[in-house]
Amino acid sequence: MTPTLRCAALAIGFCSLAGCATGPTADPRDPLEPFNRGMTSFNETVDKAVLKPVATAYTEVLPSPVRTGVNNFFANLGDAWSFVNNVLQLRAEPALNSLVRFNVNTFFGLGGVLDIASEMRIERSKQDFGLTLARWGVPSGPYLVLPFLGPSTVRDTAGLPADWYGDLARQVDPVSDRNMLYALRIVDTRASLLTAGNVLEGAALDKYSFTRDAYLQMRAQRAQKPGADAGNADEGRLPPEPEE
Repeated sequence: MTPTLRCAALAIGFCSLAGCATGPTADPRDPLEPFNRGMTSFNETVDKAVLKPVATAYTEVLPSPVRTGVNNFFANLGDAWSFVNNVLQLRAEPALNSLVRFNVNTFFGLGGVLDIASEMRIERSKQDFGLTLARWGVPSGPYLVLPFLGPSTVRDTAGLPADWYGDLARQVDPVSDRNMLYALRIVDTRASLLTAGNVLEGAALDKYSFTRDAYLQMRAQRAQKPGADAGNADEGRLPPEPEE
């Protein structure tokens, strides 16, 4: 079992022991709020100690065009899995768009480093297995914060094994190169959220509730309208502000 799957299984196991949030202000979508807040604090501690400093150094060392190329590369890998999920959802046009995007960017965009497909105005229809489950009527279930992975729901967590299996990065050999690719993707994702995170840190609001509400709203929109907000690969979080 992979670390990701172990974390997901551990989180679900803890949920049975965490108890339920009660009281007039409790959100019915978040019956596991005490557990989720504790896990959020844990994730924030890890982020401040490791991820944020590394992501900050990443943005300071690498110029913006290089970071854009890295982001494009991973988004292109995601288009391949989006194609599979669009097929499973019987959505013909989004499936075709995903397939065309992947082929165009892979063969004409230097393996996905250049986003030629977007310049051709081919829409990205980003999908995952959690949204495929939603397509066929599986309810989202309670909000759930996973260790290291962050905001999720019971349904999205159940879809993680399929998402992991369908990740093209998993096919990279040797394992050392694959792990480096995973690490680069994590750093790239965190780096894209640095400015937005600073905005959220300075805002006079409950960060936990804000993140929860944003994640649940965006996932609901994506489930109802395929491809909605597909350009934002980090659903459930504040979008990054333009660099000055």
